[in-house]
Amino acid sequence: MMSSSRAMEILKKLMQFKTHFIFAAISSVSLILLLQASPHVLTAFTYFWPLFLSTALFLVAILVFGQISASPAGETEGNLEKTGEEFLYYVAGQPEAVEFADKSQ
Repeated sequence: MMSSSRAMEILKKLMQFKTHFIFAAISSVSLILLLQASPHVLTAFTYFWPLFLSTALFLVAILVFGQISASPAGETEGNLEKTGEEFLYYVAGQPEAVEFADKSQ
């Protein structure tokens, strides 16, 4: 049988971790309730598989086109910046700025 002083020491050490025990208990109960209330993962996957597939293919296409259309080795940073500015002027609807940029070359 344990002595009462030994039991008090153990209880005192356990009380140091009281917040950890409470957090673990609340987390466990929340997880159990969430799993009971939510639909099964497979059900959600079967409903959204076209969306997941199209997103994955889109990301793969971005990676492939990013590798294919890497900038040529001869271009400098200044030329790339100038091209980007011309594109921004075109998109912003300021064609006179683009025409001005073409005439200045």
